[in-house]
Amino acid sequence: QVQLVESGGGLVQSGGSLRLSCAASISSFSHYLMGWHRQAPGKQRELVAFITSGGSTKIVDSVKGRFTISRDNAKNTVYLQMNSLKPEDTAVYYCRATWAADYWGQGTQVTVSS
Repeated sequence: QVQLVESGGGLVQSGGSLRLSCAASISSFSHYLMGWHRQAPGKQRELVAFITSGGSTKIVDSVKGRFTISRDNAKNTVYLQMNSLKPEDTAVYYCRATWAADYWGQGTQVTVSS
């Protein structure tokens, strides 16, 4: 049974940092495109960043220069380093794994206070 478990969310002041982790119990993890999405209250879920099996990354413009995505295939884990956080980054952050199938984690809450 595939599981994606996010951790590292919490409450942080504006300008602070958090590091999210997503641990995947998934075979052939290195083949998966891994992504982070977020959903703010009353808004649609949106892509934040993804990293390919080859290590190429895509960061959306709204967080570019502040967020970075990385992966450790030996640990079946993908990370989202979030710096210079803003109140508008407040959302539930979801991990996603895409290859032979598409899997989502349960989400972790990130709240940025002003």
